[in-house]
Amino acid sequence: MATTRTAHTVWEGELLKGSGIVTFDSSGIGDFPVSWPARAEQANGKTSPEELIAGAHSSCYSMALSHGLAGAGTPPTRLETRAEVTFQPGEGITGIHLTVRGEVPGLDKDGFAAAAEDAKKNCPVSQALTGTTITLTAELV
Repeated sequence: MATTRTAHTVWEGELLKGSGIVTFDSSGIGDFPVSWPARAEQANGKTSPEELIAGAHSSCYSMALSHGLAGAGTPPTRLETRAEVTFQPGEGITGIHLTVRGEVPGLDKDGFAAAAEDAKKNCPVSQALTGTTITLTAELV
């Protein structure tokens, strides 16, 4: 069964001086302020499209890796994934770097690296972002 999730943004003013509020409608988790300075300079308590993408990518990737590991008979005890989305004003999103640290009993370093790479390639958010260079660092702890 397909699911659809929704969010909306209300923006007021021009790009450089304006601001907006992103509301997560499906979950109801809240409203989050956005602005150009928060995107291109310092966050100062506001979010950005890139931070939202980082959250989506890190959570999707963790789910994909967990699923792949469990399917191979080595379910993880813990996965910690960080997504760094780089934004360059005038160019756009120039890359995403995923860093994953995993505790996976019964799996060696090479097996973890292979599973991590497969998850990077196959997680739905990675697939949606195929126009962006995605790199990966995987560490078994």
